[in-house]
Amino acid sequence: MGRRVGVPVLAAGWLGFAVGCTTVADGAAAIENRIVFFPHPYPIGDWTPDPRVEDVFVETPDGVRLHGWLAEADHGSPRAVVLFNHGNGRNITTRRHVLELFRDRMHATVLVYDYRGYGRSTGRPTEAGVLADARAARRWLAARTGVREGDIVLAGHSLGGGVAVDLAAADNTRGLILEGTFTNLPDVAGSHVRLLPFRTVMQARLDSLAKIRGYRGPLLQVHGDADRVVPYALGRELFAAANGPKRFVTVPGGDHNNLYTPEYVRALDEFLGALPPGDSRPAGGR
Repeated sequence: MGRRVGVPVLAAGWLGFAVGCTTVADGAAAIENRIVFFPHPYPIGDWTPDPRVEDVFVETPDGVRLHGWLAEADHGSPRAVVLFNHGNGRNITTRRHVLELFRDRMHATVLVYDYRGYGRSTGRPTEAGVLADARAARRWLAARTGVREGDIVLAGHSLGGGVAVDLAAADNTRGLILEGTFTNLPDVAGSHVRLLPFRTVMQARLDSLAKIRGYRGPLLQVHGDADRVVPYALGRELFAAANGPKRFVTVPGGDHNNLYTPEYVRALDEFLGALPPGDSRPAGGR
């Protein structure tokens, strides 16, 4: 999720909703969208220009304009092109470390973008909307870098991991990286408040547990064993459902947002170094 209070607030919101409404259907999606997604619109955040990062804009098929930061690898061809999907809170200004990690330490080109309604992106976030945003961002990145869409490595933190799993399962990818990712949204909500019927009343799903079986390719997954937002057990359950080759990195004492330990960085370096070569055909197809 990317925001420590998100799931408890979601549970409280659903409790109030169940008491105050006569039918679950009335207003459910609106309540979920306000709590599952916690965007910080522009100008919230540090938008100080970075001379090594390019502002880019992506148009989606439904007319939303997405904003992102592209950090291209220095000195020669990158060893990977990465699309990073962030969690449910804030905006890309809190993901500068992702750009530095992939560009400077991994020698990869990386695009970090904001979903609709976040940062300088237009529109309002919904489950279907953010999944569409990821597809549009990947399509743009493939055209910009001259690689096939299927050769772009997909990475995601928390909710963004669910977005990445959706893309990987439907269209495949050269490699999949998941940070603090859950099985599905009802499981996360239910882990915080067990007495509410989240499985039956929640419309938002992001059901990575069901989808990940459709992905057949390299997987690197990291999770803190003291995560108070997405329980560690949910990360292990998701990993167990995935096909190989796969590797799971546990961060001892790690919470939801402090996963970039030396062990994980080494594992990421090894993972990118072991990826199969990308398809040599020109960009434009999957």
